[in-house]
Amino acid sequence: MTSRIILTVLGSDRPGLTQAIATAVTGADGNWLESRLGRLGGQYVGSVLVELPAENVARLENAVRAIDAEGLHVSLIPAGADPGRGTELAFELVGQDRPGIVREVTAVLAGLGVNIEDLDTGIENGAWSGERLFRAKARVTLPGDIGADAVRDALETISGEVMVDFTFAA
Repeated sequence: MTSRIILTVLGSDRPGLTQAIATAVTGADGNWLESRLGRLGGQYVGSVLVELPAENVARLENAVRAIDAEGLHVSLIPAGADPGRGTELAFELVGQDRPGIVREVTAVLAGLGVNIEDLDTGIENGAWSGERLFRAKARVTLPGDIGADAVRDALETISGEVMVDFTFAA
């Protein structure tokens, strides 16, 4: 029997951290399925989904403790069942940075029962004005009773309110 485990990681960024995690996973006969790792606020943060033999979870926990000793906090969390995928929609948005953009967009999505699969956000300087721009890329899964057009329409309805432009993937 196999187990699916999520490793969450947080610590001061420095070379070798991803390699230390990969070594721990391999040492427990685990398979690295997917990950989101990066630098955020000067810290190394992320998560890794691992599949491994159920009897090797304790071995992975021991290997992770050694990484903790090196200054990287790693937690193990049992993964939930993979619910399968529905219809996906991808979009980007860009606008002048201001508080509340994420709250407004996610309120629309939640109100429609749309699940956020992936959300990447960041701030950048505008090419012409130098003003701070907020940019986001999202990949969402739609419930069976909601079509992509309904989600596009709902987001476009708030675009003027939150002062962002949406671009939807074809």
